[in-house]
Amino acid sequence: MWSNKDVDANANDLVSTGDDTLDKLVNQWIIWDQNAATQAQIKSLVQEARVEELRRRLCSRMTFGTAGLRAAMGAGFSRVNDLTVIQSTQGMYVYLTKCFPDLRSRGLVVGYDTRAQEYSGCTSERLASLTAAVMLSKDIPVYLFSKYVPTPFVPYAVKKYGAAAGIMITASHNRKEDNGYKVYWENGAQISSPHDKEILRCIEQNVEPWPDSWNQDLIKSSSLRTDPLKDICCWYMEELSTLCFHRELNTQTPLKFVHSSFHGVGHTYVQKAFQAFGFLPPIPVPEQMNPDPNFSTVSCPNPEEGESILELSLRLAEREGARIVLATDPDADRLAVAEHCDKYSWKVFTGNELAALLGWWMLFNWKETHPDPAEIENVYMLATAVSSRILKTMAEMEGFQFEETLPGFKWIGNKIHELAKTGKEVIFSFEESIGFLCGKMVLDKDGVSAAVVVAEMAVYLHTKNITLNQQLQNIYEIYGYHISRTSYVICNDPPTVKRIFKRLRNFESEGVYPKKCGGYSITHIRDVTTGYDSSKPDRKCVLPLSKSSQMVTFTFLNGIVATLRTSGTEPKIKYYTEFCAPPGKRDISSLEEDLSKVTSTLLEEFLEPEKNNLIHRSI
Repeated sequence: MWSNKDVDANANDLVSTGDDTLDKLVNQWIIWDQNAATQAQIKSLVQEARVEELRRRLCSRMTFGTAGLRAAMGAGFSRVNDLTVIQSTQGMYVYLTKCFPDLRSRGLVVGYDTRAQEYSGCTSERLASLTAAVMLSKDIPVYLFSKYVPTPFVPYAVKKYGAAAGIMITASHNRKEDNGYKVYWENGAQISSPHDKEILRCIEQNVEPWPDSWNQDLIKSSSLRTDPLKDICCWYMEELSTLCFHRELNTQTPLKFVHSSFHGVGHTYVQKAFQAFGFLPPIPVPEQMNPDPNFSTVSCPNPEEGESILELSLRLAEREGARIVLATDPDADRLAVAEHCDKYSWKVFTGNELAALLGWWMLFNWKETHPDPAEIENVYMLATAVSSRILKTMAEMEGFQFEETLPGFKWIGNKIHELAKTGKEVIFSFEESIGFLCGKMVLDKDGVSAAVVVAEMAVYLHTKNITLNQQLQNIYEIYGYHISRTSYVICNDPPTVKRIFKRLRNFESEGVYPKKCGGYSITHIRDVTTGYDSSKPDRKCVLPLSKSSQMVTFTFLNGIVATLRTSGTEPKIKYYTEFCAPPGKRDISSLEEDLSKVTSTLLEEFLEPEKNNLIHRSI
């Protein structure tokens, strides 16, 4: 730790903030941070007497959300930078030594995406190198990728090498200013409780950098560093071929595909995946095929945002005569899909719609290769609790099993692991935010494998003169229309968020939730934040308690299900509504009208956007 003498010496060079606690944190930062750019940021804030900004940056620490540690890049303990990544990895090391006596033989996997922030010198590659340096300084073997990779490659490598854990430096589809630190456990799934809390505790107890934690020379000099890129890419593509069921059709298809990697990591790997399935390579969007941390051609790097964000892909597809557009997000773990409908229009599928198609496709091929119908009892599909109930409906009619999890693919990954231990087979999993997993080769969402599986499904349907959208309608005819609406509002004030959800739990009087919304009766309430579920005899929620985030689900008498929840990675309140109609009910306009009324009322009456200064989704 720093000494009082050191602190006093540094304090003499700075303007005092007038806050002893804050002064201590400022000087901790200046002494520990060896990155000149981020050190200068803190010194500048002190000299400008920006006390509140200093408090925001130094008086709190990042916590694990649904996708690990994630925050803006820049100086401060609450942000992603060299020092906080070193601190996080020191905490990881201490915790791993407690959990794995054989850590020195198992090692750690480290990967990274292409994010960078010029003014702080903060790049994903540099942060990955510092992560590796901390471990190598303690004689822990590190499988450090020599090049940026899709996020799914890290959990895949953890399983292949039998590593104790994996770390991926990425902020996925977040804005360009952000970065993150995603942690996978030995089973290849993202960490969940109690690991997240225990790692944070170990981080807080090991905040001073160790002597060699900054020593990136260890990356070149240590014999304990291995580059897994070639082997993992080869093994992944070989195993991916097990999801290919119609190679002969793929090699002969006249269909063309356009792929955008959204300025991220996906281009090379989607090209290889198409080759593994026997396809000609998809046509890349030239402006977006190479890494660009500024995401210069899009207003946000999230293909989930819809047609306006996919503009370059759609125009290229029209010029090339391609019917299908595939877009992977910057770290290639999510997939967006659009299909050309006619000369002037495109159908951009929602995550729930794509899940209906992929669920049908995986079940169809499973049946083709498993002639014994009794085997279906051990087949599972999974979805998060805010996703469409279409898989649940399919399960009820087809005889396979369905389970839902809390939002976040870490819950799905760990559930797949649990089921596998009892001989169960999970053939498809998804979350509505365009996150899909076909099969179980990776225990996380995977945009690379999903892209090529969608392509093969489109090719097969094309031989039957059926489009993806037509097949979606066929699915709804069989299982009933599942019409959903998903959006969000932005709230940058955490106390306001707490006040909104506290009001919902005391809507009419203390402890009483709303009984109606837009004139429609609410029959059940599930609140996973408090563990309450009115549909259960004991009023206890089956899903695990989630005290760190807000999530309330309303089930209506007419079949609509609506959920309000906070995001684990962004300042958003998300809302999800779905009308699950029974098979045969074809009055779509009536279903959509009812759903629209509930959705708008949910927003206006329950969230009160004007009163709470909420910012509506801009796209």
